[in-house]
Amino acid sequence: MVNFLPTSTLLTFETLVPTFYRSGAACDRVTTLMLTALLTLCALSCFFFHFTDSFSVGGRVYCGFITPWGLVAFNPGIDEPKDPKYKLGVADVVHAVMSALVFLAIAFSDRRVSGCLYPGHEKEIDEVMSQGFLLIIGIVCSALFLVFHKDRHGIGFLEAPAA
Repeated sequence: MVNFLPTSTLLTFETLVPTFYRSGAACDRVTTLMLTALLTLCALSCFFFHFTDSFSVGGRVYCGFITPWGLVAFNPGIDEPKDPKYKLGVADVVHAVMSALVFLAIAFSDRRVSGCLYPGHEKEIDEVMSQGFLLIIGIVCSALFLVFHKDRHGIGFLEAPAA
């Protein structure tokens, strides 16, 4: 299940937010732009990494990017596998969108982020979050992860080389 969730991206985001957000200070235009850029980059990273896979050649593990036509290895000169399992499918897109959605839901539950990007609406955001928004996102995304099962071994979740 950890392969589906944006754990590393969320950890990176939560580590970098304090550098952009000055505790107790008003959120100015630069802070808003930096938080927006960080949110965008992290959401894109969640989305992108669901289109990666790994494969073994000669006992070494290589990574590549999946496309509708097959896998494109990051290392030039490597013969990519022609197996249809390395082609882009609907499940890949669903997983990428759900992963980005989970990341954004958790990121916006951070009061520093929601308060800076939506000033004056803290009460409404707290109300939505307290009514189980994160739980609903978690249940819906978990159900979709189960329905659209995939066996990708992306970057960070490499397939063990054949012995």
